Amino acid sequence: MTFASSDPSIASPLPPPSAARLDALRAGPLAGLDAFAQDLFFDRLVARWPRLTAPLWQLYGPSGSAPRDADAAVAWLDRLIDRAARAYAARSGDLRRLDALRADEPDGLRGADQIGYIAYVDRFAGTLEGVRARIPYLRELGVTYLHLLPLLMPRPHPNDGGFAVADYTRVAPRLGTMDDLERLAADLRAAGIRLCIDLVCNHTAREHDWAQAARRGDPHYASYYHFFPNRTLPDQYEPHLFEVFPQIAPGNFTRVPEINAWVWTTFYSTQWDLNYAQPAVFAEMLEIMWMLANRGVEVLRLDAVPFMWKRVGTSCQNLPEVYAVLQGFRAWSNLVAPALVHKAEAIVAPADLMRYFGDGASTGHGCGLAYHAVFMGALWDALATGRASVIRTVLARMPSPPANATWVTYARCHDELAWAFADDDLEAAELDPKPHRDFLGRFYLGEHPMSFARGELFARDPSRGSWRIDGTLA
Repeated sequence: MTFASSDPSIASPLPPPSAARLDALRAGPLAGLDAFAQDLFFDRLVARWPRLTAPLWQLYGPSGSAPRDADAAVAWLDRLIDRAARAYAARSGDLRRLDALRADEPDGLRGADQIGYIAYVDRFAGTLEGVRARIPYLRELGVTYLHLLPLLMPRPHPNDGGFAVADYTRVAPRLGTMDDLERLAADLRAAGIRLCIDLVCNHTAREHDWAQAARRGDPHYASYYHFFPNRTLPDQYEPHLFEVFPQIAPGNFTRVPEINAWVWTTFYSTQWDLNYAQPAVFAEMLEIMWMLANRGVEVLRLDAVPFMWKRVGTSCQNLPEVYAVLQGFRAWSNLVAPALVHKAEAIVAPADLMRYFGDGASTGHGCGLAYHAVFMGALWDALATGRASVIRTVLARMPSPPANATWVTYARCHDELAWAFADDDLEAAELDPKPHRDFLGRFYLGEHPMSFARGELFARDPSRGSWRIDGTLA
């Protein structure tokens, strides 16, 4: 069989694997597969080679954002191919058939008949086995997409609702096991329902094995995080950074007494930000994605992706390298498990949000799904004001996603209610942004005389006119 690259829209900095390299894969990690399955992997590898290599060279090549020596970068990429081949070889025949089906239906998630349901496992059904028992109920509702909130092994409480992950390879014991997750995914798939789970890719819990090794002084695992020997660099970063939880977790850095250093902690002191300038972190996270996809998970909600790259003098959100990381995730996931879809949890301004679908020549090669947080906020604006001016304005001004991606439009989720529309959207609707946000905040706290709401204040930043309100759709 002859293999040739089929993507002229983007150039690869490297030649595709040689015939000898493919033969080595055939005799090595792919040896247990038949010739057809091997050739399918090779076809993807060569045809998608530019998409696989370009974002990684942008990040880790000799002139990249986190440059490596050219020979070292090529060797690392070669090892990544071996890891991908092993993950592909471990994928079941049923899941390979699903990959083929999804390739024939690339717009499957775009249909108006797609209905999502989001729940915590314990609140909805106690355990993963309990969720399996409720699949007929979900079908009765017409659900085609089930998002189960964090279920991988977290640190002990407090654990940010499960978003402080201590082990990506295990389910929280009170919810079940990885085998339970695999059985649930298979039964959902048979019922026409895609399973989505959270993958926290910006940070780990400080109890994670990588963090524990770093605390013991292992330099390799210390490079997985952002450590600083003193406050000099943190103090240069801090003035430009957004405080996610200013009342309960101020600042973005936490001192680690055992190693007399500071570590980057965007969210809480128990959640250490990962360092994607270290290519091993990219490879580790990718291998976790492949493992979950091989368990039958079809959608991964990538948590807190705007924060995944750091640069002094910036807000360390929505940097170009973030988009390169996500394009790399998609390309390498498509190599192993094309049925897997990435959903960007990026609650950011509209101009930044569109880039999570891919940027420039890579438009349509980033995440396949993104939250339409602007639409969600505008819905609640319309309920509070009794007017449609804001929702009409933001929808008219919002670009459409690429043809191979789509929005997740939603009424509420587990996160607080915030107002993601930009000031110029409000001004275009003939509203003064700060007073209008103040009105919305007070309305949903139940402080306005005409309010129907009973929300609770999660956080407020008066300087930004920012109100973040906790509350359910009910």
